[in-house]
Amino acid sequence: MKTRALWQVLVASLFWMALAPVLADVVPIKIGVVAPMSGSFATYGRQIEAGIGTYLLESGDKIAGRKVEVIYRDNAGPNPSAAKRLAQELVVRDKVDILAGFAFTPDALAAAPIATEAKKPLFLPLAGTSVVTTTSPYIVRTSYTNAQVGVVIGQWAAKSKFKSVFSIVSDYGPGIDAEIWFKRGFEGGGGTLAGTLRVPVTNRDFAPYLQRIRDAKPEAVFVFLPAGDPMVAFMRSFAERGMAQAGIKILALEGWADGDTLAAVGDAAIGAINSGYYSTDHDSAMNRQFMATYATVTGGKLLPNFLSVASYDAMKVIAHTIAQQGGKTDPDRIIEAAKGYKLESPRGTLLIDTETRDAVQDVYIRKVEKIGGKLVNREFDVYKMVKDPGK
Repeated sequence: MKTRALWQVLVASLFWMALAPVLADVVPIKIGVVAPMSGSFATYGRQIEAGIGTYLLESGDKIAGRKVEVIYRDNAGPNPSAAKRLAQELVVRDKVDILAGFAFTPDALAAAPIATEAKKPLFLPLAGTSVVTTTSPYIVRTSYTNAQVGVVIGQWAAKSKFKSVFSIVSDYGPGIDAEIWFKRGFEGGGGTLAGTLRVPVTNRDFAPYLQRIRDAKPEAVFVFLPAGDPMVAFMRSFAERGMAQAGIKILALEGWADGDTLAAVGDAAIGAINSGYYSTDHDSAMNRQFMATYATVTGGKLLPNFLSVASYDAMKVIAHTIAQQGGKTDPDRIIEAAKGYKLESPRGTLLIDTETRDAVQDVYIRKVEKIGGKLVNREFDVYKMVKDPGK
């Protein structure tokens, strides 16, 4: 009887061993994405979805032989309580292998404990406050930090002999980070801040703030606001109040001069100088290929921006880390394989920092110009392989 029982166990073991590769092919890799798919920040969600879609169209919907299933959940803008709830639902109910999205810092901070407790890798295409990646060992950020691009444009402004700059930022983590690091870069090079203003994140009326800036008579204004409607409102008000005619230039960060923003603002954006890691004007074969595939995914109705590139690259990193395991999704091995991974991106070279799990990359200085009747965010200077200085 014992021999028969052992034989049955052996047969059963051999059966499941033979079946395991088949099951691996059948069971999908689930990626749960929380992003604003509606509301005033819906463009964030569209860019994230299009970036992921571009990767899947370009590389196929399988990683190491396993089908990829992407599950989207809408948190309609900065909403930490909703972000936490949706992350929990994706982990518990949908049983995702990986979390992604959470574009706003408060949302990423709310999701971080879920990622840690459930041991789910969390890939961020934004959430630009430096501290975010320190809140969970399972976070990987494929975008940038505001400190990273803020210190660079501060250094560039000082190098370019700007002496007096006024700062206006949204009053929350990313804005405060941007203000602090622009100031360090600018004053470290000999410049002086003419004044600082912090405005509510929801603010859309910039007229009184711009009057205060104009009265201070700076050479430039450094501005950080959430991408989308706030930027458009600021730029329109800047033009209406004749700030450029008063000799005041705009210095800004990533997202300031994306295709959607330029289309909404028009010629009022000409002359704005900004720092960041991606522009559609970036001259490389990979960027041209990326843009062509992206146009297929979006039907030509949307231009890519930094969010879509960060999402596209996040999928590349995810694919690499799973392929390294032969199709398995062990969370600790995903994180270890991500650390130190270097890849070519539409932005140029992207390196995931071994210690911080943040993006190390070239930061470009760009200027909005009108070329052939088209507004272009044109690169004209570069700071090579910049790390986040905030950690």
